[in-house]
Amino acid sequence: MNEETDVVRLLQQMLELQKTQAERQQEAFALQREQFALVQQQTERAEKLQERAEQLQDRGARLVNTSRRVVLLILILVLGLLAYASWLLFHP
Repeated sequence: MNEETDVVRLLQQMLELQKTQAERQQEAFALQREQFALVQQQTERAEKLQERAEQLQDRGARLVNTSRRVVLLILILVLGLLAYASWLLFHP
């Protein structure tokens, strides 16, 4: 009878340990889900930031391109005006 009681007690202890282990495993899974959700949010935010950076870079490139064209036009106008002024000064 004593052996049976010991076996029953050991089985109950094993069952309690298994329940504790299952609870801890559930807690670990919940933590992993939270961490995964956080990583997903960070990834989405990084993607949005990347898209915004690309848009800004494209806009900057367009501004630089437009600026180059304007500077070229101004340079042509200045050279034209210099040629005209020279012609007026040196042409009798």
